[in-house]
Amino acid sequence: MIKNDLFLRALKGETVNRPPVWMMRQAGRYLPEFMAIREKYDFFTRCQTPELASEITVQPIRRYGMDAAILFSDILVIPQAMNIEVEMKPNFGPFLPQPIRSAKDLEKVIVPDINATLGYVMEAIKMTKEKLNDEIPLIGFAGSPWTILCYCVQGQGSKSFDLAKGLCFSQPIVAHDLLQKITDTTIAYLLEKVKAGVNAVQIFDSWGGMLSPVDYQEFSWHYIQQIIDALKGVAPVIVFGKGCWFALGEMAKSGASALGVDWTCSAQNARYLTGGKITLQGNFDPARLLSPPSEIKSMVKQMIDAFGKDRYIVNLGHGILPNIPVENAKAFIDAVKTYGE
Repeated sequence: MIKNDLFLRALKGETVNRPPVWMMRQAGRYLPEFMAIREKYDFFTRCQTPELASEITVQPIRRYGMDAAILFSDILVIPQAMNIEVEMKPNFGPFLPQPIRSAKDLEKVIVPDINATLGYVMEAIKMTKEKLNDEIPLIGFAGSPWTILCYCVQGQGSKSFDLAKGLCFSQPIVAHDLLQKITDTTIAYLLEKVKAGVNAVQIFDSWGGMLSPVDYQEFSWHYIQQIIDALKGVAPVIVFGKGCWFALGEMAKSGASALGVDWTCSAQNARYLTGGKITLQGNFDPARLLSPPSEIKSMVKQMIDAFGKDRYIVNLGHGILPNIPVENAKAFIDAVKTYGE
């Protein structure tokens, strides 16, 4: 039994004394102890070495005592497993030297044996569970198929993902075939993660907001729904679509346990759009963690008051930024943990 099950209870919609709190990208780049590991090992070595991934996962828990841990990994381990080369270039970000831009390119893309290609992730989960010792739940995650396609086609990060969108609109059969392969791989991957011990899963649709509402349904939500349908019977599923407020009504009917909200959508609008019956997660602007700690604490209280303490998980509206002072992150967590006192 998990000793602090606040996060799991909030996902079920139970009444709680205060909402649970964790932060997207909490295991990482703003922590001095993470930086010490980063100086010794490159990015994918950290992801692919279970001892390192599990250590990085628990670092923020030791420091701040969040109500849930999220496994240190990356959404791009999926294309790597699918026979698509992915590099992480310093001061640049992800780089895919052979992007998928035609039916011929798609021929080399496989739906892999998960344990053969991503077994290191399952080992990291088992090691992390040992370190957590049932104190708090562990979250596993994956990128949405659309977000993964964006990188696979564009070949790198982008402000517009014009090449990715262009493939969808000019070669929709190729796009849908690639999306389905990513979806099938992601379902198998997340099911293995649950078997290995994660207590909930989150789907990150980081680039969903790049699409119009109509295109979102076709090229993103259709595939996320397949993942929810496959997972909802075995673990709670959280869906976070950045910039996807327009789809919150549809998302609320999907069978997901919770929906992430970014900082551009108010608590009032999010509750209204979702019908007020589903757990919401978010939505503090990550840059707001650069405010003075006293201001952070005041804003967090206002945010919880706006969402309501039940059916709510406190989080940021996207990943924590690398330049956030550790005491400001602490102010954010502490404000939630002392809420109502």
